[in-house]
Amino acid sequence: MIPLVKVGLPPKETLMPELENVLYSGMIGEGEAVYEFERKFQKQFELKNSMAMSSGTGALHSSLILSGVKPGDEVITTSMTAEPTNIAILQVGAIPVFADVDVLSGNIDPASIERKITSKTKAILIVHYAGIPVRLNEISNISRQYNIPLIEDCAHALGAKYSGVGVGNIGDFGIFSFQAIKHMTTVDGGFLSIKDERFLRDAKKFRWFGLEKGVARTEVDITSIGYKYNMHNVAAAIGLAQLDVISEKISKHVSNGKYFDQNIPRIPGLEVPTFDAEAEPSYWLYTVLSDDSDNIESCLKDIGVQASKLHRPNHQHSIFNQYAGDMPQLDEYYKRMIHIPCGWWVSDEIRQNIIDVLRKG
Repeated sequence: MIPLVKVGLPPKETLMPELENVLYSGMIGEGEAVYEFERKFQKQFELKNSMAMSSGTGALHSSLILSGVKPGDEVITTSMTAEPTNIAILQVGAIPVFADVDVLSGNIDPASIERKITSKTKAILIVHYAGIPVRLNEISNISRQYNIPLIEDCAHALGAKYSGVGVGNIGDFGIFSFQAIKHMTTVDGGFLSIKDERFLRDAKKFRWFGLEKGVARTEVDITSIGYKYNMHNVAAAIGLAQLDVISEKISKHVSNGKYFDQNIPRIPGLEVPTFDAEAEPSYWLYTVLSDDSDNIESCLKDIGVQASKLHRPNHQHSIFNQYAGDMPQLDEYYKRMIHIPCGWWVSDEIRQNIIDVLRKG
């Protein structure tokens, strides 16, 4: 079965010596390997004030705290995402306010965001769903107009750009995930990008129990709560090896995505997501829209290709149900959508087979 998502690691002959060096170095916690990974990741994805984290969720939690979100505050967000996006809002005691999505992309709808703003709104949390950048021009304007921090969840969108700028650089905060099945994995891990350099020191303290690295433990004074959100050297060693090959892998995602962009809309009854001309997706997944998405899943299964809706709209979970509101566009999008694989493991032959079976189906 050709999977919808797949773990990708560097070649064994490259990765294993680096792992062995770290594992037997006597320093497997946060150390120089982490700092070297930070420097190289920043350079490769053109980030400035940023830092490695233990997970994308930890980075999200940090971004909400740094945005000033407190218990009882509201955060405008999307229900069409992986659950950790909104679990992080509950972690800080805030209220997720679900905006509707653009029915043509599944991304959060700027007009719905603006309608949801109240005096309690303390952050706007957007997700570049499936690797397609949201309508950032409009959403950034809303963020500035109402003076509300904008957080970009880029977990699906490593390597994506908007107006020539890498995602994660446009909002006040950006988060990336290196969880097992993302574009790039460090087994688990994440990255936090910060627009305002003044937050960097607080962010580094927040990821390490409120302690400041470089200050003697017998002299340091904890002034605020922090968590154990740091990356360790073992994950960083994997990340460093990944950075040597990730551009090639993302390029294959993009190549397959553009191929589907060109060919699927030619098939009667099928549509594909639309996005701003300024957006350059990195196609973590590929989404097909159809009035019979179950049939697509069945047809592809017959040729050994996995298809799935993958995520459940978060407001359908009991923990979020009290925050559910009217989201007609999301309902329509979710009914019609189905994800198909488009990653580095999808060969030219496989993608052509997918197109052939969709034509017949």
